[in-house]
Amino acid sequence: MLVKSYAAAVQGINAIVVTVETAVSKGIQYCIVGLPDTAVKESHERVRSALTQSGYSTGRASVVINLSPADVKKEGAAYDLPIAVSIMVGSEQIKAPELERYMIMGELSLDGSVLPVRGILPMAIEARAHGFKGIIVPKANACEAAVVNNLEVYGVENLRQVADLLSGRGGVEPTVVDTRAEFARAASVYDMDFREVRGQENVKRAFEVACAGGHNILLVGPPGSGKSMMAKRLPTIMPPLSLGEALETTKIHSVAGKLPRGSRLMTVRPFRSPHHTVSPVAMVGGGTVPMPGEISLAHNGILFLDEFPEFPRQVLEVLRQPLEDRHISVSRARYQIDYPAGFMLVASMNPCPCGYYGHPTRPCTCPPGAVNKYMNRISGPLLDRIDLQVEIMPVEFEQLAGRPEGETSEAIRARVIAARELQARRYADAPGVHCNAQITPRLMEKYCSLDAESTAILRKAMTKYDMSARAYDRILKVARTIADLDGSDTIRPLHIHEAVGYRTLDRGTRGLVTF
Repeated sequence: MLVKSYAAAVQGINAIVVTVETAVSKGIQYCIVGLPDTAVKESHERVRSALTQSGYSTGRASVVINLSPADVKKEGAAYDLPIAVSIMVGSEQIKAPELERYMIMGELSLDGSVLPVRGILPMAIEARAHGFKGIIVPKANACEAAVVNNLEVYGVENLRQVADLLSGRGGVEPTVVDTRAEFARAASVYDMDFREVRGQENVKRAFEVACAGGHNILLVGPPGSGKSMMAKRLPTIMPPLSLGEALETTKIHSVAGKLPRGSRLMTVRPFRSPHHTVSPVAMVGGGTVPMPGEISLAHNGILFLDEFPEFPRQVLEVLRQPLEDRHISVSRARYQIDYPAGFMLVASMNPCPCGYYGHPTRPCTCPPGAVNKYMNRISGPLLDRIDLQVEIMPVEFEQLAGRPEGETSEAIRARVIAARELQARRYADAPGVHCNAQITPRLMEKYCSLDAESTAILRKAMTKYDMSARAYDRILKVARTIADLDGSDTIRPLHIHEAVGYRTLDRGTRGLVTF
């Protein structure tokens, strides 16, 4: 008897429908074709034990399974459940009149329990797109799949529940999640706040500008000046995720297996902080089994690189293209996959190996030439792509002990959201452009025009510091964001002054930029 059930395979952050064709006849053969990996081939023993422990007979039968399309690699143990169901129906142990109306995914334990798998959200989205009535998934993945509307989601704990459900005996209720209510309820919940930061008003201002326009930022300062502490509070002033961004972000983390069990929708922007020993593959993605890298896991959020110069040169240089294109194409001999990488880069570093170059009270102990050698670990092309480069100094004792708490994250965030809403209206007709950091040259020409005084200031800065054409574009984008925060329709001279002041390391300059 020939039976067809339906599963899915993940490619990149999307899924494609896989047809599990099972032919059951007399004999003792068991064969799986359709480009399965080792984990899929090993399903035989898991399925056989799960069927036996669940009260079903494996019998003496010839089972041939084809996973179609045959030219797509099938990976992982998530095909155990659709294979087991197909064998049960093909051997006429159960009747499943609506089998072809459901997508089925899940790993089987030897006792028949259904274990969670990764990538359920893109599978559920694909199931709805192809008109399936519902999807049957492990119970631990049910809430994740249920964020997809207009699709019945059944979370099952064991193989017998699946058999009862498909046979019409019920016993499993569909999982329902009110996506919008859940999203609104859980968004913007943080354990940290900028009011806990004493002093450092210039850095807070730089962070506000960076978040308002989606700009990359680099902090340079001695140890203990608060670089990491403030960077970790950056998500508290970021604008909230839209529902579309939340779905896209959740898809990436689902494919990577990073979602906690029972989780639903990611409601806060991701904050990724890889150690400086990270490899290039871990940063951009790929591997033997293709997986999203850190830059994709930070999509729609923040990638924080602490101790920036300590990262291997090769790791830093692979960031250059994603910072411009906001996606990464991973090309290998056996596959090519595109991952989104629309992240905001936040980096911090010491000014020298000892950490005290330029410190107001502690002398630098580095030998001659060590400072320049240390700073040159960051290439000029990469620095060009960082919009704001901010020097940070230690907070004095009087500020730590006597200064009241600073401005709250909520107050800063309100200004950031207002600026982002203004940009959203401005670029409503520009596909893929949501903030000033993403604008194209044509949009810059339209919205970043300068008057004579502003042009003269920018010309003087470009000449004095020998800045590149890319730095020119970055300065205009940052100035546009500063003008948005100021509620100004045009870029004024004071906006250009502040934007140029954020290029303190451009082309090897040190100290605050002045004219």
